[in-house]
Amino acid sequence: MGIISSIFWLLGLLLLALSEISSAALSPSGVNYEVVALIAIKNDLVDPHNVLDGWDINSVDPCSWRMVTCSPDGYVSALGLPSQNLSGTLSAGIENLTNLQSVLLQNNGISGSIPPGIGNLEKLQTLDLSNNAFSGEIPSSLGGLESLNYLRLNNNSLTGVCPQSLGNVKGLTLVDLSYNNLSGPLPRISARTFKIVGNPLICGPTANNCSTVLPEPLSFPPDAMRDSVRRSQHVAIAFGASFGGAFVVVIIIGFLVWWQYRRNQQIFFDVNEQYDPEVRLGHLKRYSFKELRAATDHFSSRNILGRGGFGIVYKGLLNDGSIVAVKRLKDYNAAAGEIQFHTEVETISLAVHRNLLRLCGFCSTQNERLLVYPYMPNGSVASRLKDHIRGEPALDWVRRKRIALGTARGLVYLHEQCDPKIIHRDVKAANILLDEDFEAVVGDFGLAKLLDHRDSHVTTAVRGTVGHIAPEYLCTGQSSEKTDVFGFGILLLELITGHKALDFGRAANQKGVMLDWVKKLHQERRLTQMVDKDLNGDFDLIELEEMVQVALLCTQFNPSQRPKMSEVLKMLEGDGLAERWEASPKLDSSKFRCCDNPTQRYSDFIEDSSLIVEAMELSGPR
Repeated sequence: MGIISSIFWLLGLLLLALSEISSAALSPSGVNYEVVALIAIKNDLVDPHNVLDGWDINSVDPCSWRMVTCSPDGYVSALGLPSQNLSGTLSAGIENLTNLQSVLLQNNGISGSIPPGIGNLEKLQTLDLSNNAFSGEIPSSLGGLESLNYLRLNNNSLTGVCPQSLGNVKGLTLVDLSYNNLSGPLPRISARTFKIVGNPLICGPTANNCSTVLPEPLSFPPDAMRDSVRRSQHVAIAFGASFGGAFVVVIIIGFLVWWQYRRNQQIFFDVNEQYDPEVRLGHLKRYSFKELRAATDHFSSRNILGRGGFGIVYKGLLNDGSIVAVKRLKDYNAAAGEIQFHTEVETISLAVHRNLLRLCGFCSTQNERLLVYPYMPNGSVASRLKDHIRGEPALDWVRRKRIALGTARGLVYLHEQCDPKIIHRDVKAANILLDEDFEAVVGDFGLAKLLDHRDSHVTTAVRGTVGHIAPEYLCTGQSSEKTDVFGFGILLLELITGHKALDFGRAANQKGVMLDWVKKLHQERRLTQMVDKDLNGDFDLIELEEMVQVALLCTQFNPSQRPKMSEVLKMLEGDGLAERWEASPKLDSSKFRCCDNPTQRYSDFIEDSSLIVEAMELSGPR
């Protein structure tokens, strides 16, 4: 009897402990105050895509909700809703999430004032409200956040004086208050990076005295992190159970583990591989590696569609009979490979347009990174321009013009309609795919660069394909939308001539001079000599001249003189080309001072001794 009593006594203690754990965040009335706070946040936000539908007021455990991460002791520690098209206001109820360490709400349309109660979140380390529509003053209470490390309030409509209290926060690494309407004086902030550009009342119209250091990107802890959190909870419970030594407790723990596992299966994708702790894209289909391996016949060389700098693309047949293209990234564990994967997944998931390649899904395991796209039955423009070699009919003139228009529409979306805007940085015939109707689809966003709302350029190491890279990018590493405009101009010349930019004139030992050659023929009024011989003279001479003029406008050395892609599209559609052409500078005087050489031709750039003149990708971090 004594042993049985001891067992029941230990069991009672354990059940009491479990009860305390489950009710840790409950108010005396039995309501979880963190649930109430999160529901208040949900109710004040406008959620057009219903990403918060799983947030339920009747729930007792918000740790299973999307966009919410909990600490090992069961409290909400991170709230992240970046780039979800949210609007509305931020509820003052956020101050009741007293264990928050991270709040990431960037790239939405949230308006109203910043709740002063955020300054009461003593454990807060990261606060990112950038790229929204917040107004009013920055709460002085933020100066009480002793644990704060990252503060981003840039690209809003904040006014008033920057609180002097921020100078009291000693652990700050980054403070970004740029592109608001703040006034001085500024506090003495000890952060390594302090951005205030775009505040005219502080910087003046030229912003010469303002910091321009770009901050490091922040990433939000993924949903998958909840697995490890819950596992640690169960480990703690299992340890207590083993200490008690009662087999009844083990059964209870096993039941809880099974129940939690079943619940996770409903929350996450049906896949057995280890989840990537950096990727959280619930709206995309997540494939298992086994499924994609079987679809590609174990990645057979017979199914290779193409090769790129970061991986190989395979044709695949899924179990449902659909045909896909599977891009298997190589060197997945290298820094560049990781950047390639994350950039491409994030970029393509944000950009949705009929002339942009749609990302169907992805696979991320401990050893593999794969991307799944729709299969493009007509291949790339580059391959179709070469099809006459295999006896296939060449692209006719009408289709070539449709390809130019479709590509322009896709780039207009990336530059002017996508938020944040996107620079492709490798526009060329090999990256323009053709669907079953020969509609142009802009693909390969692996080199794309996401920009903030008001950033006009970004400086990186040079990447791209020699022969398509704008002169200013080759010289300085500085890319912009005008870099893509230059690449589009070279694409037009590829469509006209039927040659790659660097293949033209190879037999005459004149590699890399297509642009200079086209300029010469245009000045001499010998346009027909540049037209692809496979067209057999079947083209419209007026349309040819117009397309050449657009190409030359796009490839002017001075990026400020190149048109925007929206203007390029209008000119291809026959609107405003004559006026723009007459207003443009003479081609022979449009050389752009770069690399301290004002007389350099484009061929001089790509024949520089520091570059290998081949159709290759230039390496470097993005």
